[in-house]
Parts: sequence; C-alpha cells; structure tokens
Amino acid sequence: MVLLTEEKKQHIRELRKKAMKLPLHPGVYIMHDKDGTIIYIGKAKALKNRVSQYFGSDKNHDEKVRRMVSNVEYFEYILTDSEFEALILESSLIKQHQPKYNILLKDDKGYSYIKVTGGDWPRISETKQVLDDGAKYIGPYLSAWTIKDTVEEARKIFRLPSCTRKFPQDFGKGRPCLNYYIQQCCAPCRGHVSAADYQEAVQEALDFIRGGTSDSVRMLTEKMNEAAENMEFELAARIRDRIAAINKLKERQKVVASRIEEQDVMALVLGGEKVSIQVFRFSGGRLYDRESFILTGDAEPEQIRSEFLTQYYAIRDKIPPVVTLDGAANDSEVIAEWLTQKAGRRVKLHIPVKGEQKQLVEMCRTNAAEALAQATGRSTGRETSALDELRQLLNLPKTPEYIESYDISNLAGGENVAGMVVFENGRPLKSAYRKFKIKTVEGQDDYGSMREVIARRFEEYRAAEKAEGFGRLPDLILLDGGKGHVSAVRPLLQQMQIDVPVYGMVKDDKHRTRAIAEDGGEIAINSNRAAFTLVSQIQDEVHRFAIGYHRQQRKKSSISTTLTSIPGVGETRARALMRHFRTLRAVSEATEEMLRQAPGMNAPAARAVYRYFHAEEAQEAEQP
Repeated sequence: MVLLTEEKKQHIRELRKKAMKLPLHPGVYIMHDKDGTIIYIGKAKALKNRVSQYFGSDKNHDEKVRRMVSNVEYFEYILTDSEFEALILESSLIKQHQPKYNILLKDDKGYSYIKVTGGDWPRISETKQVLDDGAKYIGPYLSAWTIKDTVEEARKIFRLPSCTRKFPQDFGKGRPCLNYYIQQCCAPCRGHVSAADYQEAVQEALDFIRGGTSDSVRMLTEKMNEAAENMEFELAARIRDRIAAINKLKERQKVVASRIEEQDVMALVLGGEKVSIQVFRFSGGRLYDRESFILTGDAEPEQIRSEFLTQYYAIRDKIPPVVTLDGAANDSEVIAEWLTQKAGRRVKLHIPVKGEQKQLVEMCRTNAAEALAQATGRSTGRETSALDELRQLLNLPKTPEYIESYDISNLAGGENVAGMVVFENGRPLKSAYRKFKIKTVEGQDDYGSMREVIARRFEEYRAAEKAEGFGRLPDLILLDGGKGHVSAVRPLLQQMQIDVPVYGMVKDDKHRTRAIAEDGGEIAINSNRAAFTLVSQIQDEVHRFAIGYHRQQRKKSSISTTLTSIPGVGETRARALMRHFRTLRAVSEATEEMLRQAPGMNAPAARAVYRYFHAEEAQEAEQP
C-alpha cells in the first residue's frame, strides 16, 4: 500500500490543478519522475478529463496507478487531431521510451531453422542461428513454435534419437533410454541399426517436415506397397507403423481447428504483478503458431488488452481479419480502425460468448494460466486458472491470491464459535487458520456472530505490526452464507474503512455449493468449472474447520459440566484440573494424593473428586 507524505499529497494537488487547465482535446500525455525519466505514456480522447483523474481521489485506482502517481514529478502532453492519431503516437512513443508502468512487449521472435548435422548419423533439431559448422539448414521459418513442435513429432514418428550420445563412438555404451522402450527411438546406441536404415528414416522425417502429413502419408504408402510386393514384409510393417503414427497425429491436430479460416485468438490471466498472455494464430482453419508472453503489470484487464494489441501488431506484418479476445479492451473501436488501416482491409475485434470460438478462447486462457504457473512457481495451471476465473466472475480489481473464509457453528445457540480458513494461491494455508469463541452474542444469531468475528479480525489487523497473519489484508472474503451475511458484514467494513470485497457462498438443498451471494442477489457459478471447484473446496473446508472446533468446544463443555457437578469444584478449579491431567479419564484414575497435589486443589476438594469417581470403592470400604 502506498503511503503519501503531506508534502507529496500537496504536490499531487498541484498536479491536479495543472491537469484541470488542459484542453478537452485528443492527445498523448507523458508522465515523468523526479529524474525526468518517462514512467508512463497514455492517450486520451479528452486530455483534461483523463489526466485529472490520476490526481483526484485514489479510491478507484488500483495499486499500480497509485504507485505511478506517487512517483510523478511532472507531466507533458502532445495534442493530436483525433483519438486515432493519439493511438498511433502513443504506440510509437511507448516503443521508443519503454516506460516502467506501461505493459512492455519485446519482439524476440526472429526466425527459426531446421538443422541437419552431417556424417553417417545425422541429427535433426530446431535452431535460431545459422552457423558455419558443416550442417545443413532448412528455412527460415517465422513460427518457432511450429518448427519446434514439428521436429519433435518427426523424431517420435520416425523413431530418431533426441539424446546427446554420439554415434558411432557411443555404440554399446550403456543401456538404451526410456524412449526406446516406449517405441519413440530406434536406439542406434545398441549398434543394431545400419547407417543406411538410419539415413532413410532421417530422409523420411525431412520429407514429413517439408511436405506435411498428407504428402508424407502418400509417399510412405507407395513405399509400403512396393516393399510388400517385393516380399519385404518387415520393412512394410515398419512403414505401416509410421503411417499409423502420422494419422494419429493428424487426428490430434483436428482438435485445435477453427471454422474461421484466418484469425488470432488472445487470452490473458492476471497473477499479482505478472500478466500471462497467450496468442493462438490460425491460418486455413488450423493452428499454425502459438506465442506466450509473461509481462509485468497490474493494470485493469481492459487496459492491458488495449496496450498489448497496439504493441503486438505494431511489430507484426501479418494481421488477420478477425482478432478474437477473451474480454473487452479499452479504445477497441480506435484499435480496430488502426488495424484495418495497417492491414489494408477490415479487421474485426470479436468477443465470443458461446460455441466453438468461446471454447478456443478458454483453451487459450488455460494455456496462459499454465504459462503463468510455470513462470511464478506459486501454483499449478489449474489453480491459477481458477483464481483468474473467480476474478472475472466477481469483477475483482485484482487476482484473489489471498482469500479468507468464515463460518459460524453452534447448536441451538449453544457453544457459539467461528472458524476462519485461508487459501493462498488457490491452496489451503493451514498455518493461517484461526478459531473464534463468540463473546458478545448470546443465542442463535449468525449475523451478529459474523459481525463480531469480522470486527475482531480487522481490529487485530490495525494493531498488527507485521504484514503477515492478521497483519495482512485479504484480497477477498467469502462467508459461508447468503446475501444476509453479506449485508450484515459490508457496512461494518465500510465503517472500519477496510476495502476488501465480501461475498457469500450459497448451498443448495443437498448442501452443495450453488452460487455466490452479493448484496443485490446471487451470481451463478456452475458454468465456471474452475472457479466452481475452488469455491466448493473453500466452502467445504471452512465448514469442516468450524464444525470441528464446535464439537471440540462441546466436548470440553461436557467435561467441564461433569467436574463442576462435584461439590467444591467450580469452573476455575475444573479448568485447572483439565490443564494438569489433560483428559477426564486421567482425572478419574488419579489417586487422592495426586489430586491434592494438582494446582488449585486442597484436601477436601481432592477427596470429593476422588470419591465422585470411586463411589463404589468407597461404599465397599465403609461396609463392615
């Protein structure tokens, strides 16, 4: 959280006064820090309205904007004739200055080549450099992903080695690797494959890479028929297996296809200050390239999409007629106009809501989530996807990496307790779980009990010195209950000036998670699979934890009632006995001497407790 000094607040007020004097005109604004470095560049349809927003109230700003504003020393601006011209100028200036608080995209694609080493045992690999090393290079190709994937598939189909062993030097040295046993390598390391057969497999793999699956199948079918006619049945069987492998690959490729002949599909996933963006590129209705970007930034998704689109296509020559997005982008009409002008034909920005295109967007999002999980190492792709899905579903300002959930448990108003569980990055953080005994509410008043628990939790937040445990603000609070619980808690948080989103978790008649509750009604989550699974897990966990604590308290209460029914033993002495002996059974088995030596006990009380648990023995001893 950004804390501003009084001097800095005064400086921001001065910047606002200057911003209010700007014209209501399209243009580009440029923010500088105290060293004169450009830290942010933006565009506006009306400069006065847009720039003055930065220096007004920060309640509607996300954390990134607050940090940026706190570092602004001064700003300048450039007027343009239209918002369209402002977009082009903004894109050019961002590329030139690379400001810290803009989404920055680097063009590191380059070209890829297929490298075929020389000698009797050539190797096939993908590379980005052409060296003078005697190898043969095929290319260049624009799509590194396609070439890398194709080379890998060719090696599997034609059973070529991908290890680092050298042939013939390493013949017979060590056992074959796993690829041989799963029939993805012919294992020339065994020394049982002739150089001629190996070279033939390499050539067939290169034909497959150059000609694609259809041409490769046709040529291999001719070879298989010829081998069968010459009664070379072993060779024919080997070629048959290669054809089967290629056909299997073709069937798998059909899954990633589009009815739209040429389009790009984009999706993003937010994770703290990291943004993962995935781009699927289609041509001829088939996926031909995939690009993955991990960027730094925590702006609103609409702003991220806007900045990414302008930077991505500023460094791309090929612009498809359709760009399919997973959500809205700021200034989408202006961006579409710019893309249309750049492509020389109409370009449409499309946000699908159902059908094949929606499925493609979801697949793209899943891959973006997996890339973010790999980059951060904090969660799996499934957990990252669930958190981002929950952010979108609840329209949260940031990904809810730290979620607190609360549940009240009692029996007819007795032993009123609450449980708090924490999920960090989609996983239970059990070290942060907390238990509450309700102190100020009597009887069965779940709303009052929830208010007490939330009030105590955030009083602890204000008193905490470290930003951990109760000293950390959650990104989201989920209450086990409906909109009544939400309505009971939200005014309290507003009164305490705690800005944390609060929602309820609603169950159906079979006690299964059904929806998320808010003040105005409910949000159905059944169609959002990842978010639904996560919320169900949180609700089940907080219910389990609260009920477990309630049962524990009931058991203690039962034990306490047993001891306080003994003459001379009150609640204080009963608690002291339980702390000393741990269990009621240990108390019952203790001798009178052991009871007398326990803290808080005296001889009469010890005798009374002993006789209570040994009444039959005492009666037998008194009989003549």
